[in-house]
This record gives sequence, structure tokens and C-alpha cells, in this order.
Amino acid sequence: MSPTPKPLDKLDADLLRLVVEEPRAGVREYARRLGVARGTAQSRLDKLVNAGVIPDFAPSLDPAALGYPLNADVHLTLRQADLESVVARIADIPFILRADSVAGTEDLACRLAARDHAHLEEIFSAIIAIDGVERMRSEIVLRRRIPHRILPLLEDLRRRV
Repeated sequence: MSPTPKPLDKLDADLLRLVVEEPRAGVREYARRLGVARGTAQSRLDKLVNAGVIPDFAPSLDPAALGYPLNADVHLTLRQADLESVVARIADIPFILRADSVAGTEDLACRLAARDHAHLEEIFSAIIAIDGVERMRSEIVLRRRIPHRILPLLEDLRRRV
């Protein structure tokens, strides 16, 4: 990832919108829709990847469709100076989908997926057993009301450039 990415312009915003809306269309189709040469679309796409704007091209998968219908958010309070060691141990638990350092009353926020309530309890036990985890607070996700989205940010970006 480049240390200081150049500001994005209208073409970047339009290309990103196409990538988000139709990820399987391909560079040739993006170029056609944007009215630019294929090489231009490819170099812009490469620039966005190198700048970290597009971190990867992995598909978005639904944990419930994979057999993990129970999601929970877990907030951890850690012993001082144990963040890195706790994160390393958290990363070993395959059911933790993401972990973010946070500012506030807790130190780490995690999203996890489980097969059922018994499995969720096993995951909770594994987390609380990690040396450095002092306290855990959890919330079970009942239903996703607004899925992860990025298009509103792209719309705002496009209006500003």
C-alpha cells in the first residue's frame, strides 16, 4: 500500500462503482462503459489496488449459507500491553471473521460466526481463556438490517470530485 495515495478523481469513482456493482464484468467491459481505453481502465484499477483502495478481489460470502447462521459481536477488555499477543491468539480461532482495535471502554471488537448456540459457547470459552483477556462482552446478531455497503461513500466521493 502506498504511504500517500493520490486523491481519487471522477474516473476512479466511476470505475470503483462498476467494480462494486458488477465485479465479474471485467476490465474490457469497464473500459467500454467508461468510454476509455482498456489500458487506461487497467492502469487505474492497478493504481487503486496498489493504493489499498481495493484490498483484494475476494468474493463476499454469507456465513449463514456456509452453515454458520449465528453471528455475534464480541468486545474484549485486555490487560495493558497484551494487544498484539491477544490478536495473535484470536487469529488462531477460525470462527472469528474480523477483529478491530477500538477506542472506548473495550480494546478489541470482533465479529464471529457459529454453527449454533453450543458452538458459540465453545468460541466464547476459547476467547476468554486467552491470556491477556480480562473481560468479554457479547451481543448476538438477530438479523442484518443494513448489509455492508460502500456505494453511498462512492456517491459522496463522486459528488466531491
